[in-house]
Amino acid sequence: MTTSKLLLGPVLALCLIGSSRPATAETAGPPVKLGVLTDLGGTYSAVSGKGSVIAAQMAIEDFGGKVLGQPIALVSADHLQKVDVASTIAREWYERQGVDVILDLPVSGIALAVQGIAREQKKISIISTGAPELATGKQCSPTGIHWAYDTYSAGKTLATALTKQPGEKWFFIIIDSVAGEFLQAATERFLKPLGGVVVGAVRHPLNSHDMSSFLLQAQASGAKYIALGNAGSDLITLMKQSREFGISERGQKIVGIVVFLSDLKAIGLENANEMVFATSFFPDQSEEARAWSKRFQDRHGAAPNDVQAGVYSAALHYLKAVQAAGTKDADAVMAKMREIPINDMFAKNGHLREDGRMVHDTFLVQAKKPEESKGPWDLVKLVQTIPGDQAFRPLSESECPLVKRSN
Repeated sequence: MTTSKLLLGPVLALCLIGSSRPATAETAGPPVKLGVLTDLGGTYSAVSGKGSVIAAQMAIEDFGGKVLGQPIALVSADHLQKVDVASTIAREWYERQGVDVILDLPVSGIALAVQGIAREQKKISIISTGAPELATGKQCSPTGIHWAYDTYSAGKTLATALTKQPGEKWFFIIIDSVAGEFLQAATERFLKPLGGVVVGAVRHPLNSHDMSSFLLQAQASGAKYIALGNAGSDLITLMKQSREFGISERGQKIVGIVVFLSDLKAIGLENANEMVFATSFFPDQSEEARAWSKRFQDRHGAAPNDVQAGVYSAALHYLKAVQAAGTKDADAVMAKMREIPINDMFAKNGHLREDGRMVHDTFLVQAKKPEESKGPWDLVKLVQTIPGDQAFRPLSESECPLVKRSN
């Protein structure tokens, strides 16, 4: 399929949510339009994909379907995990289709590319599934936002929670990508000062079906912790094959730098071996989260990941800011998004910083034993809550040129 066919074909699903009555003077203007640019059929389709589109639809409906007297519209597209395809779609949306904000953006390279295009177009982009620290670091943007987790928060949460004794050995199996590189670097950054020792690392290609050689190297390393820096089908394959090698039974612990609930469900609790990992959201974190997650699951057929919950939270906050600003102008909306605190099922007392990072609590969770689970999606239990001001890179260490420095 060519890019032009992609842009004109059914992958661009337009969903107008709001009144179906004929246009009046109140609704004669262009709609406020949100775009979900995601992975609908690849490695991260269960992580984000259709679920992210549904989450955005729910936010629009919960807001009331209209803002500033205009209907709210939603478009969605599959970027096919290709930067050039994602960039073409983003330009088409911003320049010709009147999209005001693009959300989700799985794959770090795509997230950074779209954030750059949004900056050029003076439009807003909100990363939920992508993880690159660069988005709020050297490549930060006045119209770019990072909503859920990032490599810094995931690495810090895991390393500081697990490294208890000097000399504990770590081995990394990561995806051969920008995201994998940064996940490993972020984790090493915190485990080494605590006395952790990295004894090896190996990278695997995207969509690997045979992880045996990587697992054998990790097993031979003698590391106490085998840290996995991947997600989606790659993580699922790796965990299932690790069971065949009996790695956990021999005393090594497999831990996930980033794990999504849909991945854990596909892995199965019998294969997860009580692995621990960092997350920005899980359905049982509060009564409000539990109620929203049930609504989401009734529509999607699966419980929400933290990134899908993040899409809902970000979309709802964006619409609140548009209403408060009285305009779709990106600068005015960004100012309101920073001014208004985030209090919803995803985050309590969250706030958007000048570097684009949305600061919120994160969680260290552990996969339940099969006998502990009370239902198909009752998969994790809380180990530790990490306050937002401790989870994310402090502004004092920021490399974002937008951050004001004190003399």
